[in-house]
Amino acid sequence: VQLQASGGGLVQPGGSLRLSCAASGRSLSSYYLAWFRQTPEKEREFVAAIRYSGATIYADSAKGRFTISRDAAKTTVYLQMNSLKPEDTAVYYCAADRGVILSSIRSAQQYDFWGQGTRVTVSS
Repeated sequence: VQLQASGGGLVQPGGSLRLSCAASGRSLSSYYLAWFRQTPEKEREFVAAIRYSGATIYADSAKGRFTISRDAAKTTVYLQMNSLKPEDTAVYYCAADRGVILSSIRSAQQYDFWGQGTRVTVSS
């Protein structure tokens, strides 16, 4: 599976961005899909995931502000980010895998397929 992430950019604190991650012309209906983020100071950090059932899981830092979803064709996963804070600044990566262990869904090691990353900068 090839994933292409897009939608990053520069936004002021309190603003919004929507990230997209498109699969290369194939359905992701049987995949677990997730967003992670990384800064130079930290390891890759879980943000949100959506199961093939449609159930969603969020990091505490994302709850109430971010929403993960996918389109009806199940070829694209989105991350709507609202009320952005400077600490949300990072490179955001989308990830996919079929064989994720639910108890480890927040672990980057569970995902074999990754997008190239899209940079989000929250600054005034």
